[in-house]
Amino acid sequence: QDDYHGAYALLQWLYQANRRYVEASLRQPRRLFNFKRIKWSSFGVYPFSELQCRYLTPSLALPDVDEGSTVTDFLPAERARGITIQSAAISFSWPPLGSDPWIPLLNPDCGTVPGQPKAAFTAAPANPHTINLIDTPGHADFTFEVLRSLRVLDGAVCILDGVAGVEAQTEKVWSQASAYRIPRLVFVNKLDRDGAAFGRTVREVGAKLGVWPAVCGIPWWTAEGKLKGVGDAIGLRGLRYVDGGDGKDVEVINLKDLESEDAGFAEELTKARVALVELLAEHDDLMVEDYLAADEDQLAISPTSVISCLRRCTSRDPQRIAPIYPGASFRNVGVQPLLDAVVDLLPSPDEQADPEVSIAPSIKGGLSQFLSGKLTASTPPDRSKPSSKATSISKPKSTSNLALQDLSASCCALAFKVVADPKRGVLVYLRVYSGTLTRNSTLWNTNLQVSERAQRLLKMYANDAVEVESIAAGQIGVIPGLKFARTGDTLVSFAGANPKTGPSGAISGLQLRPIDVPPPVFFVSVEPNSLAEAKHIGESLDLLLREDPSLHVSVDEESGQTLLSGMGELHLEIARDRLVGDLRAKARLGGIEIGYREAVTGSSGADGVVEGVYEREVAGRWAKGGVGVVIEPLSEGGEVGSQEHEQGFELADKNYLVVATPTLQADGSAASEETIGLPEPLLPMSALMLAFRNGVSAACARGPSHGYPMHSTLVRLTFDPARHVFPNTTLAALASAARLGVLEALKLSAKGSETALMEPVMLVTISVDEGNLGAVVHDISSARGGSIVSLDSEETTPSSHGDAVVGVDVSRIYAPPDPFAGGGDGLVDLGTGGLAGGMKQIVARVPLKEMVGYLKHLRSLTGGRGTFTMVVDRFERMGGQRMKAVLSGMR
Repeated sequence: QDDYHGAYALLQWLYQANRRYVEASLRQPRRLFNFKRIKWSSFGVYPFSELQCRYLTPSLALPDVDEGSTVTDFLPAERARGITIQSAAISFSWPPLGSDPWIPLLNPDCGTVPGQPKAAFTAAPANPHTINLIDTPGHADFTFEVLRSLRVLDGAVCILDGVAGVEAQTEKVWSQASAYRIPRLVFVNKLDRDGAAFGRTVREVGAKLGVWPAVCGIPWWTAEGKLKGVGDAIGLRGLRYVDGGDGKDVEVINLKDLESEDAGFAEELTKARVALVELLAEHDDLMVEDYLAADEDQLAISPTSVISCLRRCTSRDPQRIAPIYPGASFRNVGVQPLLDAVVDLLPSPDEQADPEVSIAPSIKGGLSQFLSGKLTASTPPDRSKPSSKATSISKPKSTSNLALQDLSASCCALAFKVVADPKRGVLVYLRVYSGTLTRNSTLWNTNLQVSERAQRLLKMYANDAVEVESIAAGQIGVIPGLKFARTGDTLVSFAGANPKTGPSGAISGLQLRPIDVPPPVFFVSVEPNSLAEAKHIGESLDLLLREDPSLHVSVDEESGQTLLSGMGELHLEIARDRLVGDLRAKARLGGIEIGYREAVTGSSGADGVVEGVYEREVAGRWAKGGVGVVIEPLSEGGEVGSQEHEQGFELADKNYLVVATPTLQADGSAASEETIGLPEPLLPMSALMLAFRNGVSAACARGPSHGYPMHSTLVRLTFDPARHVFPNTTLAALASAARLGVLEALKLSAKGSETALMEPVMLVTISVDEGNLGAVVHDISSARGGSIVSLDSEETTPSSHGDAVVGVDVSRIYAPPDPFAGGGDGLVDLGTGGLAGGMKQIVARVPLKEMVGYLKHLRSLTGGRGTFTMVVDRFERMGGQRMKAVLSGMR
């Protein structure tokens, strides 16, 4: 719980600031921001969203992590474990409306000076900015929750632990945000704790995340090493917080007074401002002009110019500069500058790039291009202009263009999350990209080609909801009661469209960029307590899959097990809790039953031929038939030649059937005058071959020694009507004769030479950092009996424009000293460039049995940085020692 204490105060301050302005906050906002908190594990970030929600209902008590009363973590499993499991959305206004005697007005001119930054600290304009915040999980098992939130947001705040620094999951989520081109800020939290090192964390941001850290503030320590405030490198001032306070008493000290009060801190703050301007000048030409206009004096450049430059650099793709702010959320130190940075530096929806859409597999582009009628197969998405500008392109009016204009006046939205609420039913979270969604609108699902009606619209505040009449473009809202909508579906509201057939033309197939679903890496079986529960469990699993597409359900045809797969052990544990606890399904999760195979190692007996004869009374009638059978091992890659009067068939599991009919022609007639043809009831020949295939397949489904299906077995059947056909022979009798003959031949082969056991081998692709490469390779090749296929460096991920990401020279990063970090402020071999040492990719073949539970082991080996995917590659024969170990484990 100590990890959470460091964050609780972040929302406490916001609760106090906003509690008196609940009604006024519902006015029309000046601007809108959609952003999220990037976090991992427990970095002390919960209060950042808790009080945002509580200020809308100030009569409620403040949340407490220790008591499990947090708002955004409202599921019982979240409160029991103290972690975020599913994302939650809240909305709030910043700065708060009106004035409050305890809110420090650090810039009274905010909003009155042309070109002044929009927040400039905490002074309140007439209309505040509306911020939609989504709280996402930090555990690696819930990666998909992060991905689908990133898909619909415009900015992110990366909250780091000042003691732990940049950790493994930080790198993963940062990379995911880069893939979605999300502008990011960094907040280094918990600087009031022992061992906190702001300077070390700044350098780790450059070394491990591959961006240049722009230090916009530095921590202000007392002589005893206690955090007493922060220094504002942009405004050249110190912000001192009252010791033991809750963040509402802030003393603002200008640089001149700082020089007389704390000369060392003033000098470091000056260094930070100089380094900030020099870094920005390297990446922005306008900053160079401001620098020259100020006679090359970094301190003379106005804060407005610095903030404008930071905004430009933060919004570029790829993002090469990340503004960094210090603080301690438990004491609300540095919280106000961070929230101002959200407003000043992150883009609003109308400033984001044009959303990607497709109207056919080969026709892709931007939404505004589509609405303006300019989207063609050869038109690339316009990412250089905001969508609000792109939609203003005039076009000669035609019937199709009028339809497109009607669409832009209506609504186009993306469903990014589905939740089964026990009280409200199914809730579909969506982001509106164009137009306005109104209550009772008919929505056309372009993915499923079905229509649904949005009878109610909700605005969510974590687990609380407020009904609204409409959801405007850029906003995030919820529609309850939709029956078909899934995660990633595009919903279109189009005036005049037929509710049954939907809109005509390209609008019917319009799809926004879908949400990528990562492949599963962990598997368990779901077993009903009784057969009566099977139907209910199936319906419950369908609902779980609609909620969380990163879960997968499949049925093993051999064992009959229902397999549930997901992103990790905790992910499936939570799914089980939802299945059993919330959906009340009577089921249990068990281990995976691995499907082994058997293979013969010798032929069936000395003479090799086994006569399969079937003679039995069925339904009061006797039936008899026969066939000659020979069993041989089939080597991998071996070819089976076919001769005259022979037909070959590939069976399951690389078994092969050869049927020889030396006395018959291809049509079933006699090959010579001395032989007889096929009787009329057994014609045509294709029916006879199908009967033999069915009989052989049934026999190969169970091996003679261990009961596993046969693999790599060559079955030769010899059929002569003169010896094997009787007056009462039927196709079913011949199929049974083939089955019995193959079973007998398999037994004779097993007596002569023991069958070999084969196991499924997975083709595994593992991504690890270079420092852990050796340990992972050794574990795969020795402890797990795998074989390495290749070792390669992962290709550098290009930006959306195709530009390669350039590395960061850690030695050139400005970072203030860490006098109280305890371990010095130097970094140990961080190297240069993005991820330390680069990422390596291992491709290996590993037995499936050894991959069960491998995710947890890989995370342990790599400090959480390793990831892997796997697919079934083939079956391989076991060695004698491994076969004995596997068989002993089955007993």
